[in-house]
Amino acid sequence: MKHVLLISSFAASIMLAHSVAAQEGPERRRRHYSSQARAYYRGPVRFTAGGGVALYNGDLAGDLGNNLPGGSGSLGILYLVRPRLVIGGEATYFQLGAKDQLVERGLAFRGRNVSGITFLRYELLRDESEFASPKRPAALIKPFVKAGAGFLLYNPKSYLGTLRPDDRTSFLAPERNDYPALAITAPVGFGIVFRLTPQLNATAEAAYFFTTTDQLDDVSPVSGRSSSSLNDGYGLVELKLEYAPWGR
Repeated sequence: MKHVLLISSFAASIMLAHSVAAQEGPERRRRHYSSQARAYYRGPVRFTAGGGVALYNGDLAGDLGNNLPGGSGSLGILYLVRPRLVIGGEATYFQLGAKDQLVERGLAFRGRNVSGITFLRYELLRDESEFASPKRPAALIKPFVKAGAGFLLYNPKSYLGTLRPDDRTSFLAPERNDYPALAITAPVGFGIVFRLTPQLNATAEAAYFFTTTDQLDDVSPVSGRSSSSLNDGYGLVELKLEYAPWGR
């Protein structure tokens, strides 16, 4: 059930890409109009791929000093709904880790996670290339903000230590017996799009993800490992490529 929810949230985005791509032929493109009565076309569909670093925020560490950063990789799609407004979907695999900020407690954890989200991205500067009759050349740099929601499958393992786990690490008994567990996640972030060609963009972005779980690190009041019941969160800093195979 957990995997079905993640797959369905991303599959909905793939179906959207397929349906709009089928309408991208010149004879089928429909004109839409902005609030200033300027004509624009929706799309094109852009496929994204990227990677970066994942950072944790929770019971064990509230700053970068105690983080044991992990890698991240993502695949997604984007679609221009109207000038400056883009809808997207993304699936991400990432690893989190941290050592305890309370030396006397001495805990640490490693978590392997998968998320599927949908989001809206709002560009802070106008790009004339998004209109049917541009008045200026296309913008080369576009800053943006984004927000969304989705599902998170998290699978943490806690242990005693201050280093990353290895083959000799003895993990503690898990706080719950249904890992990987399911939670809701909600990202907010910002970034910059760099136009490389009409079909290819590069993006640098950072986002923080709020979650509905306090067990992202397998440390919570459930087992008595922590007295804090505040939900955990995480951040992603990634570089991505955006490719529009049907772009013009």
